[in-house]
Amino acid sequence: MLYIILMKIIFTLHAEKQILERKFEKVWIEETIKTPDEIKRKGEKYYARKKLNGFTLKVVYAKEKYIKIITTYMVRP
Repeated sequence: MLYIILMKIIFTLHAEKQILERKFEKVWIEETIKTPDEIKRKGEKYYARKKLNGFTLKVVYAKEKYIKIITTYMVRP
């Protein structure tokens, strides 16, 4: 399954804080949005998952005129 998104991606202050604290690379988040292993939608929010380095990155975002990253975190697969 291949998803290609050409929309601008922005990060909420909350997401920016999480990225810094958890030492995530923004490219990981962008790749999770562009080529997720799994994606679900609940109301206005999207939940994307991608396996990276033995963990699964989860990204919660909303689509408006752009993609707004709300939160991101790692979990064990």
